[in-house]
Amino acid sequence: MEYSDGFVSKEHRELARSAPESADPLSVFPLELSLSPKSNKRLSNSPKSPRSPDGRGKNGTSRGSPGKGSSLKQDRHPHSQIDERPKKGGSGGKGTWGGLLDTDDSFCLDPNDPNYESSAECNDIGTTNVDFDDYKKKTTIIVEEYFTNDDIVSTTNELRDLGMPVYHYYLVKKLISMAMDRHDREKEMTAVLLSSIYVDIIDPAQVYKGFEKLVQSADDLIVDIPDIVDVLALFIARAVVDDILPPAFLEKQKAFLAADSKGLEALQRSEKCYLAAPLHTEIIERRWGGNKNRTVEDVKAKINNLLIEYVASGDKKEAFRCIKDLKVPFFHHEIIKRALLMAMDRQQAEGRLLDLMKEASEVGLINSSQIIKGFGRMIDVIDDLSLDIPNARWLLQCLISKAASEGWLSASSLKSVSSASRKQDIEDNDIKVFKTKAESIIKEYFLTGDISEVNSCLESENSICSSELNAIFVKRLITLSMDRKNREKEMASVLLSSLCFATEDFMNGFHMLIDSAEDTALDHPIVVEDLAMFLSRAVIDEVLAPQHLQELENQFLGGNKVIQMAKSLLKARLSGERILRCWGGGGNGKHGWALEDVKDKIGKLLEEFESGGDVKEASHCIKELGMPFFHHEIIKKVLIAVIEKKNEKLWGLLDRCFCSGLITQYQMTKGFERVAESLDDLILDVPYAENQFVHYVERAKLAGWLDSLFWFDKSRNSLENGTCL
Repeated sequence: MEYSDGFVSKEHRELARSAPESADPLSVFPLELSLSPKSNKRLSNSPKSPRSPDGRGKNGTSRGSPGKGSSLKQDRHPHSQIDERPKKGGSGGKGTWGGLLDTDDSFCLDPNDPNYESSAECNDIGTTNVDFDDYKKKTTIIVEEYFTNDDIVSTTNELRDLGMPVYHYYLVKKLISMAMDRHDREKEMTAVLLSSIYVDIIDPAQVYKGFEKLVQSADDLIVDIPDIVDVLALFIARAVVDDILPPAFLEKQKAFLAADSKGLEALQRSEKCYLAAPLHTEIIERRWGGNKNRTVEDVKAKINNLLIEYVASGDKKEAFRCIKDLKVPFFHHEIIKRALLMAMDRQQAEGRLLDLMKEASEVGLINSSQIIKGFGRMIDVIDDLSLDIPNARWLLQCLISKAASEGWLSASSLKSVSSASRKQDIEDNDIKVFKTKAESIIKEYFLTGDISEVNSCLESENSICSSELNAIFVKRLITLSMDRKNREKEMASVLLSSLCFATEDFMNGFHMLIDSAEDTALDHPIVVEDLAMFLSRAVIDEVLAPQHLQELENQFLGGNKVIQMAKSLLKARLSGERILRCWGGGGNGKHGWALEDVKDKIGKLLEEFESGGDVKEASHCIKELGMPFFHHEIIKKVLIAVIEKKNEKLWGLLDRCFCSGLITQYQMTKGFERVAESLDDLILDVPYAENQFVHYVERAKLAGWLDSLFWFDKSRNSLENGTCL
């Protein structure tokens, strides 16, 4: 069969003429039904289509009749602009609709085809599924009902009965887009429903496609949902956390979106603001109120129940599912601890429990650090455990040996069980009593704000000035304040700067806080952010020195997110002012001054002192500012005034402040650095400023204000620490 210029061949024409005579007249109806809705629509709009006025015969005969308006003749036009389906079965040519006698109605557009359009989905003969329009209507009704009754079971059944899995991507898109414009309750319900019907009802590919459609339509949705970027970003992050969307989705979609699209912005925010945040799983899961009532005790109870059920049934697969459903990988050490305790208490279940822990380690469900931490916790309480289980020490040693021999525990990472003993300096009972009294002292302080009363109570309760009890008080103070409002957090920071504890006590307190951060996250999801702010605030208030952060970090192998975040906060521009006011205070529990106001007050107190004021009064005023992080401004103003006027009285003020500890060497150094940076401008007014500055640098080094390694390079106008800047 030959074709030329798109026309049908001679043989094909003969076949077309004989078709009406030999074919059953009813065969035209399957032919008509086999056309897609899109094909029918375009056919009706064609000027030469059978349904147009020109396409009917004199008696109004329609397609299938052998009259003038027959579609059989119209099929021969080769230059149609309509791009229809490709020919089937080798019949038809460019611009045709396939073979004339081809009544196969099994053809359906592939939804994965790049040119696929949902409106072009074909309807199969004999199918009971609704078409796409009905599917959209019924889906909307089901979603509305679900938001009203919150019944996952009935909603799941309705979606299963609805069928049409090829359109499930629309369900994902519709469900999320409807929830976006509603309250947090509906958003959380949406996330829960998607997790419930994933795989069982909706294929993963359809979920992926639904989110893909949402990202692509973000620019349109912003008209009705102004905060579409943040809401969509959170939905994507929640889907990744719930394991219904692969993390690779974000990178893949970025390549298909315009640089200024809201969809791209949502993907970037999801990645940077949510998925990259410390402890992001807990934060994301509770963002809309999910799991808000789950406490540490609830999780412990669930762990205990799943272990009891496992010992009774031996169903390892079910136990793994329960562990995974807890979604607390940072708390898996509790599973290890309770499994060990149960193995020691019920020796007949020892083999089964060890097998569970071994396989959980091999499949990666529980990582090695959590296993080591779980065993370590058992070693820490072995003395107390020996009161209930006389041979507890020997039993634990046997369990450690078995786990190490099987290769899922590194025994070298544990301290010796035989050497673990009760601390001699302070009895456990004394610590428990002190914790109770410390909590009472702190709660009373939050009510009264009386710092002197706190110091008095601490002296009476900790008469031996135990470093361990001081560290416990620091930990308890910050822990209690994190569960309260900004007022209490500010009061806690102020109290820390007023306590007469050794630096080592503060460091030990923060070490305990950071070490238990993962457990605290169950009750306080943003514990990392709060601890980082408390730690950086302690540096600003000079409770700790900057180098103490490095010492703390060295105690945690591989670093720590809390300390890293605290360092980042301190490195930011104007970090001192921002951190000091993070909870609404400005030092000493007062509201913060504006930066210009502080500079103005510093200038006035120096003028007043210069005109005849008292050194003691000036020192008192500097202390009353309550901004130790900003003392470098005082250094700068005094140095400039001394260089300009050679006023030795102002130099004496600096000496008094440094000797009394009011101004630290760190602030002195920073003040000198600022003057060095502004020397070029100062020389315009005071030509000899550079020589004078070098002179005062040497005097400061002799007085001990500056480190002897610091020196001033005249050629570069900079203050350096023995190295080139």
